[in-house]
Amino acid sequence: MKFAHLADCHIGSWRDPKLKDTSTIAFIKAMDKCIREKVDFILIAGDLFNTSFPRLDNLKMVASKFKQLKDLGIPVYIVPGSHDYSPSGKTILDVLEEAGLFINVFKGTVEDGKLRLKFTIDEKTGAKITGILGKRGALEKSYYEKLITEHLEKEDGYKIFLFHSGIDELKPKEMENIITQPLSLLPKGFDYYAGGHVHIVDDRQIEGYGRIAYPGPLFPNSFSELEKLERGGFYIIEDDALRFEPIQIYNIEKFQLKCDHMSPEKIKNEILNNFKNQELNNTIVLIRLQGILESGRPSDINFKEIFEFLYSKSAYFVMKSSHAVMSKEFEEIKTDARNVEDIESFLIKEHLGQIKVENLDLEKEEELIKSLMKALSAEKQEGETVPDFEKRVKEEAGKVLELEL
Repeated sequence: MKFAHLADCHIGSWRDPKLKDTSTIAFIKAMDKCIREKVDFILIAGDLFNTSFPRLDNLKMVASKFKQLKDLGIPVYIVPGSHDYSPSGKTILDVLEEAGLFINVFKGTVEDGKLRLKFTIDEKTGAKITGILGKRGALEKSYYEKLITEHLEKEDGYKIFLFHSGIDELKPKEMENIITQPLSLLPKGFDYYAGGHVHIVDDRQIEGYGRIAYPGPLFPNSFSELEKLERGGFYIIEDDALRFEPIQIYNIEKFQLKCDHMSPEKIKNEILNNFKNQELNNTIVLIRLQGILESGRPSDINFKEIFEFLYSKSAYFVMKSSHAVMSKEFEEIKTDARNVEDIESFLIKEHLGQIKVENLDLEKEEELIKSLMKALSAEKQEGETVPDFEKRVKEEAGKVLELEL
């Protein structure tokens, strides 16, 4: 038996004109690889598209590739993801399934308020496939809590469970704020658990469950993902042996610079000097800056000249992250502080008491300010939607201020 496991294709995710078709290209390259490998079938564990109703040009290319797979006798089994899902229950996935281009394996019945899943059996291999879709805000958890597992676990044969959810026990530290669910909610005894949703590349063999795998996105979906992953890919499983198949579209060149005690002019020159002897053909350049300037403002950094220089060296696309660059205080404050925390404490103490807060002494006011700063400095986590991120920040700030939000 030989099959492919993809997840988080997010077709249509990039809005910039130079990258808007990248996820589609990655998908086509992955399907072509599956065809060359002569896989028996393909699994897609959610988020095929980045929205429940994708652009027509993307849809046309994807449908054409699915038609090719169907003509070659390579079935595709899928569960919708949090981006594919629509509260109305109507998505383009329904149209593609109705056209016979793939099979949504999230099928079952409700019995006395409980969910009883059905297996979809692959005709060629006899593999038995089922799974649960993903919803925004991890609301699919209610399905797992109501899931009847006994018949799933007793079923014999080679079994595959598709899911689009994070698992507590497999969640990396940098994703600690992402809503996930305990492993215990998954039915036991399956041979392969094809995961999606969290953009990590990981697979674990867990006693009582079998192999649980996340292939990550087919192409990174943000600046930070490009930094971390550089490229996407998927798994091919052959006779229970798993291998990762990378999808190479662009080269990635990363440059990070600590800007402490530097001027905007020096920062520009540092960047230009770093790339002066490099050729950047078909390369996405990522520039990340952070620190406190010696003089000037972040807006004084001549990014126009930097970008023009990099594009003159044939860079395909240039991206920057400079939100962590700050100006030096207009008025110099003398302090012996040697780190950011000490400086923050010093500045807070300098301004305590300027606004009268009822029933709050200076010590409690300082505690309140520090807690509020911590809550408001939270960063958006990988895989976290903008509404979920905003809600989390508001809730944390509300707790600090003891407000009902």
